[in-house]
Amino acid sequence: MGILEKIAEIEREIARTQKNKATEYHLGLLKAKLAKYRAQLLEPSKSAGAKGEGFDVMKSGDARVALIGFPSVGKSTFLSLMTSTASEAASYEFTTLTCIPGVIEYKGANIQLLDLPGIIEGAAQGKGRGRQVIAVARTADVVIMMLDATKGDVQRELLEKELESVGIRLNRTKPNIYFKPKKGGGLSYNSTVPLTHCSEKLVQLILHEYKIFNAEVLFREDSTPDEFIDVIVGNRVYMPCLYVYNKVDQISIEEVDRLARRPNSAVISCGMKLNLDYLLETLWEYLALICIYTKKRGERPDFNDAIIMRRGASVEHVCHRIHRTLASQFKYALVWGTSTKYSPQRVGLTHIMEHEDVIQIVKK
Repeated sequence: MGILEKIAEIEREIARTQKNKATEYHLGLLKAKLAKYRAQLLEPSKSAGAKGEGFDVMKSGDARVALIGFPSVGKSTFLSLMTSTASEAASYEFTTLTCIPGVIEYKGANIQLLDLPGIIEGAAQGKGRGRQVIAVARTADVVIMMLDATKGDVQRELLEKELESVGIRLNRTKPNIYFKPKKGGGLSYNSTVPLTHCSEKLVQLILHEYKIFNAEVLFREDSTPDEFIDVIVGNRVYMPCLYVYNKVDQISIEEVDRLARRPNSAVISCGMKLNLDYLLETLWEYLALICIYTKKRGERPDFNDAIIMRRGASVEHVCHRIHRTLASQFKYALVWGTSTKYSPQRVGLTHIMEHEDVIQIVKK
């Protein structure tokens, strides 16, 4: 019995098991087994086959965005509109067969946009080069999920299921669970909040499935067994996802309104070039990028060449970005902008910068 058959068997078992107090341990064990088999499926096979064409693209620019979606939803058209790269687009499926990179220039930042081949159902098991597509998506900062507005919610559910099964968690934060395997001493189990989904017995059963008998577990939030399994496995990727509904010119205005009001969603039409500017603004928010301008002593700030940083960056991060030796020679900095109480404010290395701040660094 192959791994795929075992996975299918466990999924059928979970589907037909009633969810109540008596079966929660059984379901927890099944979920742990399922996660284990899926992890085995993602590991490359030991037998070295003929090497195919490379799929990943070298990371460049300030951030990386992956375009994921079913074939023929308008990913290549979107790439051609947003960037100066021309990706072949045609009215048949699988026009794009490899990863095509482009660069969006927005607010002084270079955002790398990857046009990936269409995903089909069963991609997580390797159908239609699905595994390589998903592996590239794991390296992105944000995923844009392109959906056909005329097809309803079927595509979204299928794609979420495919990404979920390979350890990509969309628009979710990492569970607040402290987990540390130990050499001995058995299981130490604690929680700072009342738990409704997990119990000590269930945690013990799941850990035994992974051959872990000595560990320290502390729940700081009311997590589900699935989230606890994610913490044990430890290779899950938590990333923001923007659901983009294309071809809105082919559906009614009421349907467009309904889709646009959904969380983490945007509606566009690549054919008629509708709403693309709003999508770029939303993407900027999701990437959490900020522009910082530098100023020389006695001169005006240089507003043409911004330093692009992540939100929450400190003065020390800015110093490292300018030159790696600058932080060691740092005396103080003068900052103008919204992060200060008054302008200019004299600050140290730990000061947190905000969007469009101006900084002047004084060396020792």
